[in-house]
Amino acid sequence: MIPQLLYDDNQKFPPLVASYNYKIRPILDAVDKLRRLNVTQEGISLPTIVVVGDQSSGKSSVLESLAGISLPRGQNICTRVPLIMRLQHHPDPVPEFVLEFQKKTVKITEESQISEAINKATVEIAGNSKGISNVPLTLVVKKNGVPDLTMVDLPGITRVPVGDQPKDIYDQISGMIMDYIKPEESIILNVLSASVDFTTCESICMSRRVDSSGKRTLAVVTKCDRSPDGLLEKVTTNEVNIGLGYICVRNRINDETFEEARNQEAILFETHSLLSKIDISMVGIPVLACRLVEIQSVIISRCLPDIVKKINERLNTLVSDLKKLTRILTGIPDAMVAFMQVIGSLKETLNKVLIKGEFDEYENEKQMHCNARFAEMVDQLSKDLHARVKFSDNFLVEEMQVLEEANGIRLPHLLPHLVFRGLIQRKVNGVADLPVSFVNKVWNYLEIVCVRVLMDRCGNYPQLLPLMSKATQNVIEKMKAQFNERVVEMIEMEMITDYTCDPDFVTTYNKLMGHRDQFLKAVSQCQSYTVNEEGYGTINTKHLGSVSANTRDQAFDLKMRMAAYWKIVLKRLVDCLVLQMRFFMYKLVNMELEVEIVNEVVVHGGGIQKMLDEPPSLARKRARLQGSISLLQESKKIIENVMDVVLVTSD
Repeated sequence: MIPQLLYDDNQKFPPLVASYNYKIRPILDAVDKLRRLNVTQEGISLPTIVVVGDQSSGKSSVLESLAGISLPRGQNICTRVPLIMRLQHHPDPVPEFVLEFQKKTVKITEESQISEAINKATVEIAGNSKGISNVPLTLVVKKNGVPDLTMVDLPGITRVPVGDQPKDIYDQISGMIMDYIKPEESIILNVLSASVDFTTCESICMSRRVDSSGKRTLAVVTKCDRSPDGLLEKVTTNEVNIGLGYICVRNRINDETFEEARNQEAILFETHSLLSKIDISMVGIPVLACRLVEIQSVIISRCLPDIVKKINERLNTLVSDLKKLTRILTGIPDAMVAFMQVIGSLKETLNKVLIKGEFDEYENEKQMHCNARFAEMVDQLSKDLHARVKFSDNFLVEEMQVLEEANGIRLPHLLPHLVFRGLIQRKVNGVADLPVSFVNKVWNYLEIVCVRVLMDRCGNYPQLLPLMSKATQNVIEKMKAQFNERVVEMIEMEMITDYTCDPDFVTTYNKLMGHRDQFLKAVSQCQSYTVNEEGYGTINTKHLGSVSANTRDQAFDLKMRMAAYWKIVLKRLVDCLVLQMRFFMYKLVNMELEVEIVNEVVVHGGGIQKMLDEPPSLARKRARLQGSISLLQESKKIIENVMDVVLVTSD
């Protein structure tokens, strides 16, 4: 309900509204305190009435009428910084004026000095030119008869820079305005000149971007006496969707007092042939004051519970972040305990991600799902090894070459053992690069994982990080070299020894030899034939027609033996590589890493002593967190002190 309007002829500035519900004043004071604390820097939006309008729309005049004071006037941009106006009904006939900016407080003894004080503060903040700044000024007006309101006046929108204004003045102003009106907690007081087309008004376009439904926008139409034609239709058809409605006003003209201006306004809307048709609930500065008071009390009551929730959430996050920081160490024993805790945490995490395959901490980071990444590497190795097998290409050519080189004085049809071994050596040489490449890939990945975990576990002791990183890289290089030695030995063993006890060798050989008759038939007919066993596919035999039967038969038998044995070799290579990989990873995490780190940090690096000196960056972070926590705790206390009032008022 709109409060009853009261006028008092004994006051220089007649009261515009009655002192509304006394319970709302403490709530408004609480929000103003939060704003002075700059709680918005912690991402907490406050309920705010934001005054916007195109340049020369009459914003300052509206604010003057509400506050009963004179504000700076002039050409171009008068308001160059956000002006927070805190109006408070003051029973004492002597008004009080205070200007606050950049942690300064300036008491103003005479109303006539307000404009000069604002101009001086603006120059101090934004400079002598016509540029703007986002650093706010706060003007506190305690005066008998003013409405209890807090509003933010922003620079008027201008598209064309003049004089020494920045070329991007429009972008700067529009950016500032959008920052203030975007939060859902903001009420947009859009000041429009009656002479303009509302549908093309720049301030309307901006407010519609963030409030398309208009539920947060109230329009004030100025200069109604100059452009009365069609105004009734504009404010009733509401083409631009102003959800909180329109209020038409007449501001002061020339040297009128505020009392004279209000009397003239009342006469205008009562007697003008066109303006008198506008409903009385939509005209006059007193109605605007009442409407703003009503809107303000509703939005504050509605937003306070959510503000409390956001403050608590932010406070909990910051307290948690502060707890994660290392405590300040006071001596070597403290530092040693902290150091061993870091190592223990490092080993535990590496055991989880590398050995056990757990990744709860890194659930959303696929790179840290180590078992899955290792499985991909092993699968790729197996595919690459098998891809080197060219069973069908130039069928038996390699075998016949080996047989020819092995010719000697010996019994016919008797193949020396060196023939098979020679063929094995050729094939092993053909894939020897793949295990080495696999080792490099595995240990490069291990280094990435170890460095990531190390940074996570050592982040609170950045003075330790270089030493521990060096130790980690050293031990990884050492283990990688040992792994490479084992791989070279594996390859050498395969080249000098042809042995397996795997029964699959004989089974596969017999299956392949079962195709001998089909092979001989294909040779005799100069045709191709297909071997379905082991996925070997179609084989071309046309090039074998002129080969002697003895050579061909020996080559075929050698080929089948090699195919059956090569299957075992590849499987053995992959299995051994994986076993070695897991073994060296286990040694790295549980045996070698801790020893190397302790040796580097404690013995050679002097890291324990360095832990006693908190890095400047960490000290700044600690101070920043403590400052934010103190601010939010104070804000929470302010809100809690008025929550009961809010609940009672809501009832």
